Amino acid sequence: MLAYIIRRVAQSILVLLVVGLVAFSMFRFVGDPVDNMLGQERTQADIERLRETLGLDQPFPVQYWRFLEQAAQGNFGLSYRQGREVGDILLERLPATLELAFVSGIFAMVAGIGLGVFTAIRRRGVAANAIMTLSLVGVSLPTFLIGILLIYLFSVELGWLPSFGRGAVTSVGGWWTTGFLTESGLKALILPAITLGLYQMTLIMRLVRTEMLEVLRQDYIRFARARGLRERAINFHHALKNTLVPVITITGLQLGSIIAFAIITETVFQWPGVGLLFINAIQFVDIPVMAAYLMLISVMFVGINLIVDLLYFAIDPRLRVDRTSGKTT
Repeated sequence: MLAYIIRRVAQSILVLLVVGLVAFSMFRFVGDPVDNMLGQERTQADIERLRETLGLDQPFPVQYWRFLEQAAQGNFGLSYRQGREVGDILLERLPATLELAFVSGIFAMVAGIGLGVFTAIRRRGVAANAIMTLSLVGVSLPTFLIGILLIYLFSVELGWLPSFGRGAVTSVGGWWTTGFLTESGLKALILPAITLGLYQMTLIMRLVRTEMLEVLRQDYIRFARARGLRERAINFHHALKNTLVPVITITGLQLGSIIAFAIITETVFQWPGVGLLFINAIQFVDIPVMAAYLMLISVMFVGINLIVDLLYFAIDPRLRVDRTSGKTT
């Protein structure tokens, strides 16, 4: 178990280093931030002075190593656009993204598992077939189009929910802000949470349905029915428990995707999270903000995957090492 954990942690660190290198390399081709920071009256001396101040006159390996060294200390430098610490800017925007991702993840898991079980148990019913047909919408339509359609229906036509923004928020614990405690904050959260979680929900639903149909064909399910067990006990105690084992990995990956791809939903709904911050940083070639954002998302994504791997290893005995033979069983 310890060797498995060490190997997974080492792989995660290597992935983070590669992601940081790729991201930092790409930013060299998005433009020169000096052009956006200096006015039209700039001189060559002003340009060289600013490039030296920002460290842009250094070779690429030196810039990358300095970035990694400072990032390991929690220092991502100053924003080229705002002139503030990038860490402070991320702390202001991070609660909005995590709040949106949390609600979207809960929606995706609860609705996905529930509908997956329902469509597996009632697979020949009209309602189950209708749900499976509608689920194609969540898989096929792009996220931004789903968001626009929801805005048009519930904000423009019906006027029930706000079309953009986060609503009123309250401060909790100093730097953390939340919209859970206000009515407008809860209303503003509904549409973007559904938009962000719909794709993941349909994938989880279809996966749960497929796995549960496979489990219901197993011999021990037939034996349980032959023993006279109630159908509810068979479906939810025996079948569902074994269905969720392979679903854990996919669900963990989808939760990571929710955080990583919240950038599209935040742009559509003008949600003041780190995704929208990243889009604005691209427009102004704010390299420290872009690099910090990608590293932050990478840490979250890799961390979630690491937790899922360890959890899957703990609950699935087939992945454990046989001490006697030294091979996986």
